[in-house]
Amino acid sequence: MTPVRPAAPAPGGRRTVAVLVRDGVLPMELGLVHQLFGTARSAAGEPLYDVRTCAARPGRIRTDADFPIYAEHGLATVAAADTVLVPASHETDEGLRPGGLPEELAEALRGPEGASAPRRIASICTGSFVLAAAGLLDGRRATTHWMSADLFARTFPSVTVDPGVLYVDEGRILTSAGEAAGIDLCLHLIRRDHGAAVAAEVARRTVVPPHREGGQAQYIQRPVESEGLTSTSASRAWALTRLAEPLTLAELAAHDAMSVRTYSRRFREETGLTPIQWLTQRRVDRARELLEQTDHTVDRIATEAGFGTGASLRAHFQAGLGVPPGAYRSTFRGNVGQG
Repeated sequence: MTPVRPAAPAPGGRRTVAVLVRDGVLPMELGLVHQLFGTARSAAGEPLYDVRTCAARPGRIRTDADFPIYAEHGLATVAAADTVLVPASHETDEGLRPGGLPEELAEALRGPEGASAPRRIASICTGSFVLAAAGLLDGRRATTHWMSADLFARTFPSVTVDPGVLYVDEGRILTSAGEAAGIDLCLHLIRRDHGAAVAAEVARRTVVPPHREGGQAQYIQRPVESEGLTSTSASRAWALTRLAEPLTLAELAAHDAMSVRTYSRRFREETGLTPIQWLTQRRVDRARELLEQTDHTVDRIATEAGFGTGASLRAHFQAGLGVPPGAYRSTFRGNVGQG
């Protein structure tokens, strides 16, 4: 077998993102990776990523739609990339078995032995079958599209399957649910690399929600709405402009003219979260923005984000992100302010 040769590095020190496509690829998933990573810009307006479409054999690739695509790059780019994304190809994914990938492809996904630079491998939808077939998910927690979760669990018993979440971050290996969850995964990766402000700007440019937690339910079953059924969207928009205030569940429910019980049920149906969980996540998001963009002390940020005290902010930040506010600020801004 011919060894995979390293690909040329991305220009300007940008991170390389390789999107590995196969016949039957879902073009929406390929497009969203290019759109989101391709939109990310530095403060000076410079692109932060170089996104490359790759295939085992460069050239014309069939999609599951009525048009083909062209993959310019091969497995050398996959092996050398900083991040590899594997979108779904339903016609082949669910037929994969442990060890069922061509060795050349599995080797490119695993990357060169002894590589010093960390690299990430991520999948969208049933692309997780590819990662599992390459042995990358053994002993790990992972997700996939909810309709394929049972088959995935039976086929790859060494993988702990969580069918009820949007994405799973295992550090170097990440998996996501169906197509829309791929947006959440890409924004999560951008946020990990460059912080909440860059990810939020990408979300604004592409008109998608800036942040949905990976643990949010990927499929929320609810009955068909009857005419005139009230939504909780108005109170959510209202709350976002008042995060610094001590909002209560009763106030949120009153804003949408519902009882607390009805509001809580409707809120979970629409978001997959309780109102308090959602409010806490939005306050953590606000704290992240302030840590990145201001020199405010943690106590002041706690007040502006609605946590009240620095101790409360630190506790919620640690629980939600696994790092204290000071460490987060140092990562994305350098040592400014106090933590």
